[in-house]
Amino acid sequence: MEEIKKDILTAKEIADEIRAMSWKGGLGDRPQEAAALAYRNAPNDSFRQVALWLYFGGESAFLQDANTLVMRTPELVEVLKFLRLTFPELKRVTIYARSHTAARKKPEEYRELNRAGLDRIHIGLETGYDPLLEYIDKGCTAEEEIRGGKMIRESGIELSEYVMPGLGGKKWSREHAEATAAVLTQIDPHFIRIRSLIVPPGSRLSEKMESGEFSPLDEDEVIREIHTFISGLECHSRVTSDHIMNLLEEVEGKLPEDKPLMLAALERYLGLDPEDKLIFRVGRRLAAAGGSVFRNLEELDDPDKRQAIEELLERLNIHSSEDLDEAINKIREQFI
Repeated sequence: MEEIKKDILTAKEIADEIRAMSWKGGLGDRPQEAAALAYRNAPNDSFRQVALWLYFGGESAFLQDANTLVMRTPELVEVLKFLRLTFPELKRVTIYARSHTAARKKPEEYRELNRAGLDRIHIGLETGYDPLLEYIDKGCTAEEEIRGGKMIRESGIELSEYVMPGLGGKKWSREHAEATAAVLTQIDPHFIRIRSLIVPPGSRLSEKMESGEFSPLDEDEVIREIHTFISGLECHSRVTSDHIMNLLEEVEGKLPEDKPLMLAALERYLGLDPEDKLIFRVGRRLAAAGGSVFRNLEELDDPDKRQAIEELLERLNIHSSEDLDEAINKIREQFI
């Protein structure tokens, strides 16, 4: 606890120093400009990180790392209260948690955490299909996902659940999509975030791919799986696709009213001819390394961007989806 409090106090000291620099530099109550200068001239990484936090507003805090909820509740309450006391300007405090851990807490513990200042919990649900949860050694069951998620939801804490299209491979694609939608329908989280599968080299799943035990989906199959998943959701969550390695960022909106728009975006991609699909995938994937990225399907109609991608295809000698896959896999590894 003393180490955690020391970290919080150190961040406060750095933030106060940067704010003081803003006033001394004639910038007044505009710490963003001072933060940008401090970031470029930071004496160490801690200073650099606090400067970056101030530059982007300094209004939220994320208690790292992967499973903060595993702390004993009284200690986590103490941390939250100390953080809020030290940084009273905070508008949101967020943590990560595992479904297995979330299911072990009691409803009153979540209410205590909420009163102490915890606003949101992010959980990597990944799938709601029990055979797949066992296959990837997730350490929980669909029943635990539902129990923990419901307790968080009912406590007043916002809940954000992450799902992983493609995780079931060709063997379990439909089961993965349908079961995950069913679990999330019961939880009804505030947010559902899509994070398409990327298999890191050297991982156990990568070894299963190389042996032929796991057959990954191609991009079209992932889009069809997401279509099945969205179709099965009967809840009031906000769906987001806010990650560079999701093919379609425009699959987002509030359920149930925006479901037709999300399904229409998926259907529009699936209805493209092979050439347009290839151009869009290159603009979304390969061009990501250079910063010229298709953000949505509408940009296929931008003649300048389209010409740039067509020229890139010629330079790289890419004329089919098969030519593209190897290059895309190398780009994907950069975004894990």
